[in-house]
Parts: sequence; structure tokens; C-alpha cells
Amino acid sequence: MQSQRRKLLIGTAGLLSVAALRPVMAQSKKLRFGVGPLLPNPEDTKKAYMPVFAHLAKQLGADFELFATTDWAGMAVAMASGNLDLAWMGPWGYIIANNQTGCQAVATVKYDDKPIYHAIVIARPELRVAKFPDDTRGMSMSFADVGSTSGWLIPSYYARDTWKIEPKSFWKYTEGATHAANEIAVSNGQVDLATDFDRNRNAMIAAGRVKADANKIVWQSAPLPNDAIALPAGAPRERVAQVQQVLTAIDNEAAKTLLPARYTGFVAATHASYADIEKAGIAVGKIKPRA
Repeated sequence: MQSQRRKLLIGTAGLLSVAALRPVMAQSKKLRFGVGPLLPNPEDTKKAYMPVFAHLAKQLGADFELFATTDWAGMAVAMASGNLDLAWMGPWGYIIANNQTGCQAVATVKYDDKPIYHAIVIARPELRVAKFPDDTRGMSMSFADVGSTSGWLIPSYYARDTWKIEPKSFWKYTEGATHAANEIAVSNGQVDLATDFDRNRNAMIAAGRVKADANKIVWQSAPLPNDAIALPAGAPRERVAQVQQVLTAIDNEAAKTLLPARYTGFVAATHASYADIEKAGIAVGKIKPRA
């Protein structure tokens, strides 16, 4: 865990202490923005998401630094340690951070004009899976890292509450992979099954990184809320309102230059928007109910 924390943030500067960062913010209004591992490596993620953060900072009248975490859990740790003023977080990462720090979601990103997506399980195309998970007992299964909503939390929740199985004994189980790695591993025949989310699979197929027939979807979840934009619990109300206003004002046309392909803007959100994710986190024992 300690080695994981040491490599959490990769950006224009190293992971600075809260004491070192606060004077910078006070003197130059430099904001610290964070984004999770939405692309295969932090450098690609920063390049793809820099325009929207630059736009936000400009509208707020502030300079900024953008950091990219190497895993979804890392974003929650960064927010919890006070090293970020705003973060683009996966749904589960947001709930973890909220549970630890009280940070609040202010917006949900839209993808193909929808603020929702689905967790999926993919399989090698030749496998016969008429009923999931029953027909997959004993197969090799790769879950994503424990900070991933679709790659770990949701399939773990379904396993406990719907399928009534223990993943680590039902399958030849591993965890900790990125979503991209899971797609490639199944497509190359390295594992039988893996978790992912529909947006990622579609994007990788569109980019030619995997072929559409190299794997198949054998299970899909109910709709899940897309990634959250979250601010710390102590953020001024005016800042919360400003951020929400700037993001929700991004229309389809502006999104073409500010956001990666197929992202089309934002809708306003609150913590309640992520209630189902919180419920799943409590059910699998990773967070405690609020007092």
C-alpha cells in the first residue's frame, strides 16, 4: 500500500505536501486538478483532458496544475490527503473519497449525450456462456483494480447480492489490471474472462486497439452514473457554483474541442446522484454507512 501511495500522482510537479501547496494557492491562485487513469498511461490522460481543465481554470481566473493518477484508488487517496482542489473521479473512487473526506460531486460527465454507462464482463469469443456466471465456473477471470467502479466494485457487488458466489473461489481470480489490459488479455487469449465497461470497449474497438470479434460481452450491469467532478468538503459555495456553471455550460459543439471524443458535456450532480454506488460499497464492506 505504501508503494502504491508513493506513485499516485504524476504531473508537472511531484506530490507536494499540503503545507507546501497551500501558500502557492493563496499567492497565485494556482489550483490543483486531478484526473484518474482514463487512458492507458498518465501522459496520454493528461494530454487528452488538459483542454477542459484549462478551460475551467480560465473561467475561474486561476492558474492550475494537472495531475494524473496511476489507478482509480489513487484519486481517492489524493483527495483524502488534501492534495487536490478538484478531481475528475470514477464513481467508486468518488464514493471512497467522499466517505473519507466528505468531498462532494458537482457534475457528471456525459458520454454520447448520456450521463450513464454499464459495467460488463467480456469473454473469449469461442467460449460457450449461455448463462452467466453459472457457465463460467473454474475459468480464469481478471478483475480491474479495487478502485474501479465497473471493473471491481459492481461485479463484486453482483457476485455477493445477485449471483451468490465468492469470486476468488468461483473463478481462477486475479485483480488489479487496467481496463485496457483486461480487453487485450481476453482478446489475446491470456485469460478467459475480464471485467470492463462498455465505453472503454467501444473506444478501444473504434481506435483499432482490439477487434470487435476478439471478445464478446457475456454480462452487463444496470445503468451506472458516469464519472464525477468533485470538490473538497471545504470548498467555498461560490467555487462550487462556479465550477458547476462552467461545466454544465459546455455544449456539444464546445465539447468537440474541450473534451475527448464522444464526451459531450456535463450535467449537474450531487452526492445523491451516486447513491447506488455508495450502496454497493457498503454491501461489499469497503465503506461504512453514514452515522
